[in-house]
Amino acid sequence: MTTVLDDFAFQRSIAPDCDTTYGVDQTLTVCPESNDLLDVRYDWDRLPVPTSLKEFEAAWANRGNPLDFSGVWRFRRLLPFAPDDQIVTIGEGQTILQQSDPVGKYVGMDAGQLYLQYEGLNPSGSFKDNGMTAASTHARMVGAKIAACASTGNTSASLAIYASTTGLFRVVVFVGSGKIAFGKLSQALDYGATTIQIRGDFDDALRQVRAVCAEGGIYLCNSVNPFRLEGQKTIMYRVLEGLGWEVPDWIVVPGGNLGNSSAFGKAFLELKELGLIDRIPRLAVINAAGANTLHELYEHKGLRWNDGRPDQTLIDAFYTDMDEKNRRANTLASAIEINRPVNLKKCLRALDACDGVVREVSDAEILDAKANVGAGGFGCEPASGASVAGARLLRKQGVIAPGDRVVCILTGHQLKDPDVTVGYHAAESDDRLAEKLASGGVMERPFANGPIVVDNDFDRIMEVIRQIG
Repeated sequence: MTTVLDDFAFQRSIAPDCDTTYGVDQTLTVCPESNDLLDVRYDWDRLPVPTSLKEFEAAWANRGNPLDFSGVWRFRRLLPFAPDDQIVTIGEGQTILQQSDPVGKYVGMDAGQLYLQYEGLNPSGSFKDNGMTAASTHARMVGAKIAACASTGNTSASLAIYASTTGLFRVVVFVGSGKIAFGKLSQALDYGATTIQIRGDFDDALRQVRAVCAEGGIYLCNSVNPFRLEGQKTIMYRVLEGLGWEVPDWIVVPGGNLGNSSAFGKAFLELKELGLIDRIPRLAVINAAGANTLHELYEHKGLRWNDGRPDQTLIDAFYTDMDEKNRRANTLASAIEINRPVNLKKCLRALDACDGVVREVSDAEILDAKANVGAGGFGCEPASGASVAGARLLRKQGVIAPGDRVVCILTGHQLKDPDVTVGYHAAESDDRLAEKLASGGVMERPFANGPIVVDNDFDRIMEVIRQIG
């Protein structure tokens, strides 16, 4: 059993001018002094750090141990905040890195250079399980009885499955009205969560759940929780594992609440600090054009990390203007339909560390990319298509070279939002689906693969079969 002492792991503000630390036994979402986001930090000099990433391969010989079976906790020496006997796992992280030439051809890459990291294989069907196992572990450590989150769908499904499977705490999830795909909402309902639907959007739900958790002493599981991001670091460890511990040239990830990009940046900064990698890959964060706060602030307003002192007045002015003009996120990629990404500053740090770029893509580009991902073997939710659409855009712009090794993160399973998938391929079958696509500006579907309607007649059916051959 690994013994973790409180002073080996601690929490500290991301603000460089605040050096106050807090124990991992405390439940905080922001630093009480700086009011900024918190990191989970470690005194690496006093911990048994691996000398090589190859050491983690030994865990595969011990898969009867649930912690080594987990694709998160087999890397626990790189997130050592919890004693082994407190760790909560349901077998998350059994995901794969798949090289895909069909998708690579669509993006414009040389053969063998495009990879898909498919997080839809997690128990709840999305990447969120990587972070939720860590948050659930911390909730257990602090004795939480109720946990809560605001969600566009995936977070609620993940939190609910951990609660229902382990029985360690009860769950309340907050969702916005009409802003959650049924495939995701059905999970939270089925897994026994108490679901509160706010007449508003995700940002409204998040504001309310943060206030409720603060008032009611409820454990908050959104990605403002620093332990969530510790678990999400492991997605990058598995990418490196899939590449034989070689660092790719690019990581391309959808940008919503910016938890993944923030976690990825932290992972690479730590690995570089520990001497476990010799370079850091470049990072591309891809917004949907209808939910493009990061793109607007980073590419158009010039917002940067600035050594931990980003221009808060610029951020505040942007949000004030957003409210005055009643601009609200609107995209068919509902998982990233977010106005105020809570991890904005941490993402700026990741972009700084990874020489990153930010791009936006339209819903039509997202769904075209999603269709190509599906045709290439992996069905993914719309938000996942943003990473492939973004890689294609960057390739067209010459930012990504055809010979670069590129990893696109597929964040969720295709069945998370089947309406959009069926609509893209067969909108003419249902006016409601056609209207949904039109609301996102999707008027053409060049990669549609709709059903062939045929009479109930053997000869007619055989005519179709012969045309296939």
